[in-house]
Amino acid sequence: MARLFGTDGVRGIAGSELTPTLAFQLGRAGAYVLAQETKKPKILVGMDTRISCDMLESALIAGILSAGADAISIGVIPTPGIAYLTKARGAAAGVVISASHNPAKYNGIKFFSGEGYKLPDETEDKIQALIESDGVPTYTGADIGRHYLDFDAIEDYAKYAQGSISESLSGLRIAVDCANGATSKINPKVFERLGAKVSVIGADPNGLNINDGCGSTHMEGLAEFVKNGNFDIGIAFDGDGDRVLFTDAEGNFIDGDHVMAAIAIALKKENKLDNSTLVATVMSNLGLEIACRENGITLLRTAVGDRYVLETMLKEGHILGGEQSGHIIFSKHATTGDGLISALQFLEIMQKTGKSAAELSACMTSFPQVLKNVKVSNEQKYTFTKDAEIAQEISRIEKELSGRGRILIRPSGTEPQVRIMLEGDNTEMIEKEATFLADFILKRLES
Repeated sequence: MARLFGTDGVRGIAGSELTPTLAFQLGRAGAYVLAQETKKPKILVGMDTRISCDMLESALIAGILSAGADAISIGVIPTPGIAYLTKARGAAAGVVISASHNPAKYNGIKFFSGEGYKLPDETEDKIQALIESDGVPTYTGADIGRHYLDFDAIEDYAKYAQGSISESLSGLRIAVDCANGATSKINPKVFERLGAKVSVIGADPNGLNINDGCGSTHMEGLAEFVKNGNFDIGIAFDGDGDRVLFTDAEGNFIDGDHVMAAIAIALKKENKLDNSTLVATVMSNLGLEIACRENGITLLRTAVGDRYVLETMLKEGHILGGEQSGHIIFSKHATTGDGLISALQFLEIMQKTGKSAAELSACMTSFPQVLKNVKVSNEQKYTFTKDAEIAQEISRIEKELSGRGRILIRPSGTEPQVRIMLEGDNTEMIEKEATFLADFILKRLES
């Protein structure tokens, strides 16, 4: 069996790739691995708004109960809410059923440890090994787990997130796009409680419209909404609420790199940026490196995935890190990327400094980037690294960039794709080479 876990849990098309059988197996093996040292452990289960979540939750919970653990259903809740509640409630583990920013036909299952952290690779491998060997003991009678409901828990998370800032948001006019996902009910309320005037779009989930032309992966609708209204800022979450992106008052996009730069610089000025260091991934723009260097901040890069950002942060004692896509981690407040807390931190800086979103974003200038996705099978997406002709073309492009840019090619951790990124000061050249390379890789892998 190929490795089940990607960079953010197990994902696939719900019903065909991520089946109820696999959900049952993941619940059973995951509960055993994560809770075997606890008598009658409890595992929290949350989900986003996809139509397949009910089906997968039923199977997942059956697996958890069959392994002797109690399952507590939280209902629809942002992913970081489960991470927080797992630790706050003393649970042995937490599980979220979500495919994050992906379309509704996809779904996923990701686990959190009792401390609220995503699992390391070795723990995921143990879960998969148990599934493959069917090595979970049989539980019967009183040893079988029970299922409980706790739909009030989301309010505890909301109050915690609200308390992560000390500034009032009074006077701010905010437009919020909830991607018809897990943030639809709770995130706008938190902004309102802090005094902001809030208008909301993308907050009418029907099971099929999550991330559909809305949210942080489709910012155009929010940009128009902001431009046609009278707002200070637009805020877009993804389907499960672990990432956030912004627009300024004119509807211009503000990506995660600009957000991290603005926050890191503000914290540095307040002597609150531990080690004067920001952690980002290999996808972050060269402009972020320059902005950090000009402000006395060290930028560390990791592999793509907020879990790898967090690993470096915890290992080396840094408090701020994230991804260009809007996964931003404040280790003093959260154990994973948290769109709501990230938004609140950015809004607090606006209030403290009196600067607009556009003024804060101007702290860095981005180099042009071209991104291409090559759709291949999950098996093929890892084989390009072994192809000599692909390697030759990559080497040629690197020489052409000649220190004036970067090329990054990697298999997607969540989708059947090879991702290509070219960055440089010549937009025409990098667009041409990225298009050529995408076509070339597709031909080579299909041949």
